[in-house]
Amino acid sequence: MGNDRIVFSESMKLADLIEMNWKLLNVLSRFGIGLGFGENTINEVCQRQGIDVRSFLLICCIYTYEDYIPSSEMLAEADPLTIVDYLQNSHSFYMDKEFNSLEKNITAMVASCDQMQKKIVARFFTDYKAHVANHFSYEENVVFPYVRALVAGKTHEGYTIEQFEENHSDIDEALSDLKNIVMKYLPDTCDTVLRNEVLYRIFRLEEDLAKHTVLEDGVLIPIVNRIEGESSDR
Repeated sequence: MGNDRIVFSESMKLADLIEMNWKLLNVLSRFGIGLGFGENTINEVCQRQGIDVRSFLLICCIYTYEDYIPSSEMLAEADPLTIVDYLQNSHSFYMDKEFNSLEKNITAMVASCDQMQKKIVARFFTDYKAHVANHFSYEENVVFPYVRALVAGKTHEGYTIEQFEENHSDIDEALSDLKNIVMKYLPDTCDTVLRNEVLYRIFRLEEDLAKHTVLEDGVLIPIVNRIEGESSDR
């Protein structure tokens, strides 16, 4: 998209937002927003939940539009703590819910495969899950505490967000191997319905993780870079 035009506004009804993009249901759950919000506007719901509405709208835009690039003004208005909390809640969603559900689907899908095929699929999934867990652990134990301390005005000698940026990997891309095994190389004895369900989950997870990466690279890192610059000028 490449611009900062927001078609979502604070005065929109939250139900209308979901009608425009039903995939934002996952965004709501990560913010702790339950259903049953009636005719309330986005602003009303965010105020009731204690959520920064500008950050909420920014995240909704990222999850709705391809190649969305927020302006410097939007980044300046966004709350870094809201962004960090959302990212951390997303980690819990992936590890505690999405991966567990996908693993159950994969186990059912390969039930009719031979032992070697089962081991190959299980290895790829286990390795990927461990890779993601390490990625999340670093963010939760190093990056997020650093951001929270920086916002609180505390200095952290020897660490900057640049170190995170230089070592940041795209966790969505690593799903490609597993996706290709399921789509191209498993025998046709695998149940087609179960196979399609696994592929659907992988494609959906891949898309969601890509947005997660955009939020980190295109929002969190620029915001923290600005705060670091302001801190060094004092």
